[in-house]
Amino acid sequence: MKSKNLLEFNDCGIYCSKGGFYIDPWKPVSRAIITHAHSDHAKYGNKYYLAHHLTAPILKYRLGADILLEAVEFGQEIFMNGVKVSFHPAGHIVGSAQIRVEDNGEVWVVSGDYKTENDGISGELEVVKCHTFISESTFGLPVFKWQNQQEIYNDINNWWKTNVEKGKASILCGYALGKTQRIIKNLDPAIGPIFAHGAVQNINDLLIKAGINLPSTTLATSEISKEVYKKSIIISVPSSLNSPWVKKFGPFSSALASGWMNLRGTKRRKAVDRGFVLSDHADWNGLNEVILATSAERVLVTHGYKSSFARWLREKGINAQEVETLYEGESLDTEDLVAAVL
Repeated sequence: MKSKNLLEFNDCGIYCSKGGFYIDPWKPVSRAIITHAHSDHAKYGNKYYLAHHLTAPILKYRLGADILLEAVEFGQEIFMNGVKVSFHPAGHIVGSAQIRVEDNGEVWVVSGDYKTENDGISGELEVVKCHTFISESTFGLPVFKWQNQQEIYNDINNWWKTNVEKGKASILCGYALGKTQRIIKNLDPAIGPIFAHGAVQNINDLLIKAGINLPSTTLATSEISKEVYKKSIIISVPSSLNSPWVKKFGPFSSALASGWMNLRGTKRRKAVDRGFVLSDHADWNGLNEVILATSAERVLVTHGYKSSFARWLREKGINAQEVETLYEGESLDTEDLVAAVL
């Protein structure tokens, strides 16, 4: 007999009572399954963690090497009190997963965060058929439609090249985990040297050690000549632009890569010279395409424009409800705690 309450939402997170586990809990619990290592989905204090093997080193770095952590592969089936659990690619960042939960023929999928365009480093999203799909809606409005990512990478490289010609360093900011690695993967090293803020460099080193094919970067320090920086691009985190750290680069042009750059006025509000619309989340079309492809009978919409997006889905004949969570999605006002702990 199928259960319509295989997963439930409570004050700790998304809970499977029969399996005795939570998915991305926001309060400490005994057993936590983690979709990915961003701080709003992976919290400190759980007694046991289960995550994809590429997420594992980031969790240990962020939460402590002594956490009780089990790593799994995509597609590997694990049984918890008879409930079948498996991880499937989400395409959001390196190691990000959707969690498939099955019991008595009922299948739920918790998407975590996801995107549909393969960025060449995070893997390609796998559509997982299910009865109930729990979906983010960070960019769940029609205004959010992404340009082809290669065109964005070309714009970034052209901006960098122009800055070199003007004798300015280029400081490009994004989340330390995910966004910056995606950018680094697509920079043109023929333009000049590539440097990284410490928050970015530490994550890069962990991922390279884990086997990710990522171009090497050099830690940005004050010992390096400003003449060298004038030919360089420095990959950093947004909070660095408001710190004394940037003074070491001399004249520079600043930029921010985010899906929010799609909105007019955002670049001005964040006081950067240039904005690049580049997100690690699905856009409006991507959200709709994935939800339809899952063939889900019910959709539960979490963070982002959840009320508007759930209403849109209902108007399209899909059984959809918004649910309250503590997930943040892509934010311009809060830094990924991977950077904050440094």
